[in-house]
Amino acid sequence: MKRENTIMEILGWLRAVAIAFVCALIINNILIVNAVVISPSMESTVMTGSRIMGSRITYVISEPERFDIILFKAPDGETTIPFLKRIIGLPNEIVEIKDGKVYIDDSDIPLDDSFIMEEAHGNYGPFMVPDNSYFVLGDNRNRSHDSKNWTNKYVLKDKILGKVYIEYFPNPQLFD
Repeated sequence: MKRENTIMEILGWLRAVAIAFVCALIINNILIVNAVVISPSMESTVMTGSRIMGSRITYVISEPERFDIILFKAPDGETTIPFLKRIIGLPNEIVEIKDGKVYIDDSDIPLDDSFIMEEAHGNYGPFMVPDNSYFVLGDNRNRSHDSKNWTNKYVLKDKILGKVYIEYFPNPQLFD
């Protein structure tokens, strides 16, 4: 009788562990995406070494917006590590960088880049963002390898892994 109770207790624990494991897989592969930031391209918004979490389902129910910070698969396919950048250009827009300032659709007024800590430099473009694609830049523009430099300039919507909502280590911070 005691042996049967022990076996039942072990089976109960195994079932609980199996359920927890399946729940973790579902959460990590369907609901959220986690990553460690390995480059300084988004400093000082998100620092190298930070751990971040994003929502995989945000863009199932809504469209990506300008200034969203996203995790995505590298457009040039050189790595399996997720990239982290900010959406700047939306589908069917023309993006041009003049003296480090970003202009959309030949506007005379540059985009607000108050989140950039260091004055950006350089002239790039113009770039015509295709349907279902996004032009992304790092917040550390002078040290970011991003859409302005890549061979494949744009991030396809289906390559976006999630919208970043929280930096949870080392400096907890919430994003809009």
